[in-house]
Amino acid sequence: MRMVLDIFGQIFRTLWAHKLRSFLTMFGIAWGVGSLLLLVGLGEGFRSGNKRELAQYGKDIMFIFPGRAPTVEGSMNSARNYLLTYEDYADIRKEAPHVRNASPVLIRTDVRAVSEFASANGEIAGVEPQFSDIRYLPLNQGRWLNGLDEAQRRNVIVLGDELVKNLFPGRPAVGASIILNDITFDVIGTVQRVGRGDDNSTNMRGYLPYHVMAALFPLKGENHENSISFVNYQPRVTDEHLLAQDEVRKIVARNHGFDYHDKNAFEGWDTIQNSKAVGTIFDAMNMFLGAVGLVTLALGAIGVINIMLVTVSERTREIGLRMALGATRRSILAQFFLEGIILTLFSGLIGMGFAAALMALMGTQQGPGGFDPPKLVPATAILAIGSLAVAGVIAGLYPARKAATLQPVEALRQE
Repeated sequence: MRMVLDIFGQIFRTLWAHKLRSFLTMFGIAWGVGSLLLLVGLGEGFRSGNKRELAQYGKDIMFIFPGRAPTVEGSMNSARNYLLTYEDYADIRKEAPHVRNASPVLIRTDVRAVSEFASANGEIAGVEPQFSDIRYLPLNQGRWLNGLDEAQRRNVIVLGDELVKNLFPGRPAVGASIILNDITFDVIGTVQRVGRGDDNSTNMRGYLPYHVMAALFPLKGENHENSISFVNYQPRVTDEHLLAQDEVRKIVARNHGFDYHDKNAFEGWDTIQNSKAVGTIFDAMNMFLGAVGLVTLALGAIGVINIMLVTVSERTREIGLRMALGATRRSILAQFFLEGIILTLFSGLIGMGFAAALMALMGTQQGPGGFDPPKLVPATAILAIGSLAVAGVIAGLYPARKAATLQPVEALRQE
């Protein structure tokens, strides 16, 4: 125990005797570790923010919208508009084996909502009960639409968070009634706020049973009979999303009389494909940020190695004197080993603490949509500090071992 305390005492006396050199070494290590962790943390913030944004729509969500189909194959100059219909949705549910769930969506933005307290304009959407299984719509109060609402054509509505605030400021909404274009509806539920910032489109939406919406508020315009705004659907499993998409396209193309191979005839959005594409971008970004951080870390490691080599070389006479006074090679190597460990670990922890504090500060600021506060990645911290510790220990042990093998007289002659 006495020997261990003597070694630690010698280490700290040496570091204090060379304060500037020790500070510069520690600064290089801390800067390298902090830079790497901050860059990787920023990448993780972007990645998690993107995942969160997509999760607000739901899991494995796919859309198909009305489109334009060419009357002459391959010629979009001859294209005609086509509308999706409820029959398209029904055929998708019945004939697409790789589609697990689907719902028609009929949206109007010109329906005025009036309560006894206020009025508001938002989106009114007609959906079937399974829509809440497809899209992310967490209930705040009350209940969601059910099969009896649909079968009995009940005049009921579920309100989004922003619509609740506008129509019932500071008052309970569930159990109250609102008027949509002179027709009374009972509020049966409210949806929690989704998204962040000014993204209020989903929060400004009210949901009616589909057949009630189709009967009272159909889409306006010619040839809009039985038409819908779009279809939301999910593949049976995530990896089958392209199979599900092909089946849906075949059904729509058949129902509307055009070749499903013409991809320009379809308008849709595949959040699974979009997530994979964005994930590839973020992987590349993480590789770039990681490479920049590793270069910074490598420069820090080179500085550590250089300083440790110089330090040990300068102390060859000290090693010879200690050996002449009876110090063993083991105790000398232990000192330089512990010195390298203490220097790198302590500096690495300072760099990690600096990066964590900066990330926490950034987390208090409202970031743009799709960006979460940067996240400290423990595996990266361990890798960074561990690699610098190994570099410092090797750089210290190699010349120390060489000096410790010299005879005390020869070591004392070294300049």
